[in-house]
Amino acid sequence: MYDRLLNLASSALAEVSCKTSMKEFKQETSRLWEEPYSKASAWKPCADRKLPSNLGKFDKNNGYILISANGGLNQQRVAICNAVAVASLLNATLVIPRFLYSNVWNDPSQFGDIYQEEYFMNVLKDEINIVKELPPDLGSLDIEALGSLITDADLPKEAKPADYIRNILPILLQNGIVHFLGFGNRLGFDPFPSKLQRLRCKCNFHALKFVPKIQRVGSLLVRRIRKYDAARSTLDRQLLGNFMPENLSNENDAARSPSKYLALHLRFEMDMVAYSLCEFGGGASEKKELQAYREIHFPLLIERLKNSSPVSPTELRKLGRCPLTPEEAALVLSGLGFKRGTYIYLAGSHIYGEKSRMDSFTSLYPNLVTKETILTPHELAPFRNFSSQLAALDFIACATADVFAMTDSGSQLSSLVTGLRTYYGGGRAPTLRPNKKRLATILSENSTIGWNSFEDRVKKMIDEGQRVRVRGFGRSIYRQPRCPECMCKAQ
Repeated sequence: MYDRLLNLASSALAEVSCKTSMKEFKQETSRLWEEPYSKASAWKPCADRKLPSNLGKFDKNNGYILISANGGLNQQRVAICNAVAVASLLNATLVIPRFLYSNVWNDPSQFGDIYQEEYFMNVLKDEINIVKELPPDLGSLDIEALGSLITDADLPKEAKPADYIRNILPILLQNGIVHFLGFGNRLGFDPFPSKLQRLRCKCNFHALKFVPKIQRVGSLLVRRIRKYDAARSTLDRQLLGNFMPENLSNENDAARSPSKYLALHLRFEMDMVAYSLCEFGGGASEKKELQAYREIHFPLLIERLKNSSPVSPTELRKLGRCPLTPEEAALVLSGLGFKRGTYIYLAGSHIYGEKSRMDSFTSLYPNLVTKETILTPHELAPFRNFSSQLAALDFIACATADVFAMTDSGSQLSSLVTGLRTYYGGGRAPTLRPNKKRLATILSENSTIGWNSFEDRVKKMIDEGQRVRVRGFGRSIYRQPRCPECMCKAQ
């Protein structure tokens, strides 16, 4: 689809390589690695600030809350933070959340395999009671027979606090226990008490620390991508604890290249591609393959399509509903001015079409790495059968990157990584977020648009996505923590 643009990009990157010694070119490209708006640094983390004692936890306890979170690493993280808020709202004791085994994720990991339990409990001890296990007299109860099993069908999506007070609190008071099964996005963001919003922020940004096993291998991953032991940033300290060196290991290391890297979350996996109902240039064989995948993995989608008017793949693309292809991602990066030698970490790495689909990308950006290419098989072996723990390594590499680029702003990983970079980045952790609808309009002119015009329009699109915004009503505090409950703004 984009052969002409890719050839123009290749020529532009080759021309750039010839100019790297020019002072003005160096000054221009350095801006790619910085947040463009100084206002970003005015916001500081403060969700862990001490509050007056009358806002702390209550003396009386209404019972126990069990949470069984579904999904992968990032969905589970959101569920944990929401569970903390619900426990505080209902004045209940929270049992360390459990994770449901999923045939999709195939990961039996539990909370303590990913996060530090004692640290989690200690950080939140002044706000809520947390225990590792139920008391023996409650642990033997048949919770479903008791009427204390709560599923998604019992609560509306993005439920309000009033829904919990009205529907859940009476059950908790009667039985002394409530079990939320598959608990995830059943808690909205507004209207919501300020105290509980702050508690969710404190949980997400302060209480959830990866276990040393993940921190240690994550530090190896980051140091090898950077090619030397970089000085620790606040993001490094938050995610890697004591596993990053305090100082450069050698005075000469500061001059070694590369000192920066870009992390890319390219949402072009099989499930994302199939669910989108878009077409990606693969013809009849692609259509057949994706339809077969939908019928096996998305039966509800198939049923819904039978009772609705179809939207053409062309129209879906115009509406910005199609995941960006590797070719499109490469064009955006080259349009922004990233040099051919840029080191790029690819999160996930299970790309639909694999090498054949990535050839155009790697022809423009050959320094592409993944956790599988950076770490040895021996180092990866303890994580092999634990997809959530592998995802934690991607999470670390993306969050600590000098620049983070996403292709789908709706994904949980992109959302949580963006929020963490906003919270701890100090205005020095830029995130590149394309507007897929605007990009589709730009790319629709691929047969006629000039390269200079393409660059200008892509830069304007990305610049709009980087503006400093305060969290809007109903928006996720995990993704947009610039609000009084999470961050403090300097006057």
